[in-house]
Amino acid sequence: MTQPLDVAALQRRLADFAAARRWQPFHTPKNLAAALSVEAAELLEIFQWLTPEQAAEVMADPGTAHRVEDEVADVLAYLLQFCEVLGIDVLAALAAKIDRNELRFPRPDPSSE
Repeated sequence: MTQPLDVAALQRRLADFAAARRWQPFHTPKNLAAALSVEAAELLEIFQWLTPEQAAEVMADPGTAHRVEDEVADVLAYLLQFCEVLGIDVLAALAAKIDRNELRFPRPDPSSE
């Protein structure tokens, strides 16, 4: 039986993986931010020359879907490691950002449409 996935458990697995390979000295905030940017660019590369219609259907092709999933995983892995190193609660940070955006960008008044 597999364990349910949660952010803290994934962060522990990533930390254990890096520790077993003695990579911690390289997992500085700057290096992790750079790696995150590179992985996000690799995700973008998949979509670079696609039309909006092709991009919407990208998961229909198993080979491309696998590439997208791998890049999404890489982006998330580096983001979680970045947050772990800096002591950021990623879910709390996201919730706070959504709260700020709800204030910054209020819903349009339906009567004004």
